[in-house]
Amino acid sequence: MRQALNTLYRLAGGLAASFIVAIVAIVFVQVCFNLADKVAAAITGTGLGLTIPSYADFTGFFLAASTFLALAYALREGGHIRVTLLLGRLPTPVQRRVEIIVVAIALAMSAFASWYIILLVHESFEYGDRSSGMVSVPLWLPQLPVAFGLIILTIALLDELVGLLRGLPASWDGKGENLLSE
Repeated sequence: MRQALNTLYRLAGGLAASFIVAIVAIVFVQVCFNLADKVAAAITGTGLGLTIPSYADFTGFFLAASTFLALAYALREGGHIRVTLLLGRLPTPVQRRVEIIVVAIALAMSAFASWYIILLVHESFEYGDRSSGMVSVPLWLPQLPVAFGLIILTIALLDELVGLLRGLPASWDGKGENLLSE
């Protein structure tokens, strides 16, 4: 089970990274098109009019997908910002209880958000909602990776809570705290 969950988190993180690469590719191509347009306008007096239709919409959709798909992976790897100023001053047994409470609250919030994004995806699919850009995209398509990301985060938080309740250390212990001191 542990291997399957770790694979799920890594796959979601890899998919998030691929959406970032797609953003870079789209923006790079559009910048090249803009440059070609300026050069053509300088030489001939008329621009070429090259553009990727709805490129801003697509990069926005991809940014949302990459952000939400990366949440579980970042949690497990200690990439989330944690404010440990108060936690670090508490005795170790109290620290553990506070961690459990905080993870339980985060789990409840993530489950709540997952439920409502699933309802939103279903509603967008049912009513045929579409984006308003030059390329009209069914809105459930860009909403789906957001829903998957939140569901995977909820699974990761449940995984974390079960581990903490069993006495295991948090998966992020020692991973993110020392990033700036290296």
